[in-house]
Amino acid sequence: MVVRHPPILHSVDFEEPVPLPYPVNTAGAEDSAFILPDGKTLYFFFTPDVRVPPEQQVLDEVSGVWVTHLTETGWSKPTRVWLQEPGKLALDGAVCIQDDEMWFASAREGYTGVNMFTARYLSGKWIDWQYVGDRLMKDIQIGEVHIHGDDLYFHSSRPGGHGSYDIWLTTRSYNEGLEIEWSDPANIHAVNTEEAESLPFVTSDGNELWFTRTHMGTPAIFRSIKSNDGWGAPELIVSQFAGEPTLDDAGNLYFTHHFFEFDEELVENVMIEADIYVARRKR
Repeated sequence: MVVRHPPILHSVDFEEPVPLPYPVNTAGAEDSAFILPDGKTLYFFFTPDVRVPPEQQVLDEVSGVWVTHLTETGWSKPTRVWLQEPGKLALDGAVCIQDDEMWFASAREGYTGVNMFTARYLSGKWIDWQYVGDRLMKDIQIGEVHIHGDDLYFHSSRPGGHGSYDIWLTTRSYNEGLEIEWSDPANIHAVNTEEAESLPFVTSDGNELWFTRTHMGTPAIFRSIKSNDGWGAPELIVSQFAGEPTLDDAGNLYFTHHFFEFDEELVENVMIEADIYVARRKR
């Protein structure tokens, strides 16, 4: 039996969430969306069946990053974004973009586990993908990230947090040799709790920090607003299997909603599908 559990809106600032239409959402799973500031380009992770393990998804030549563009007639047919050399294996996702800089997660040949990489946009293509380095992956222990200026927000279960995942911040600078250096990570105490806070997103103006937190047993979306005193107390925006927020400059909220089915053998609910929803900011 499929357990629908539609997302629940808790804010008067937004219209009720609705799923994006086909061809964005399909019978497969659309996840980890990232909308560009103008609201006209949407990146996301797609896999035909979330029940297929990652070691098989990497072989299907379909699972990975896709992009769609908003036209006068609606969202275009999504196209694949290749972030690996032809003939080499990679399973890419969790895209974050700032100008011509992309950050993404990848399990790929030559690396152990999932790591973060960067790429740059040139002449209509993403090229020059690079491992972000051991400073970020091993010393700072970043998870999925959001880049805002030179500030890198990320979730991590690194020591010194409040429990489980926390939201952290490290800042990029350049030494005399123009090599990148990353500051020691700072915990964003104002938003972190004993629950799992993850998947941060910061609006273009830098005034809103969005993230996912476990709420009543399922993922939910929270927002913290910055003031002269720093980040404010988080406010619940959307609950019930809702996560991975991303916003355009018009303030429209895009997120992933997950669908579950009860598995009698496992005696638990298992995820079977995921779609991208939008809650439009009221004017």
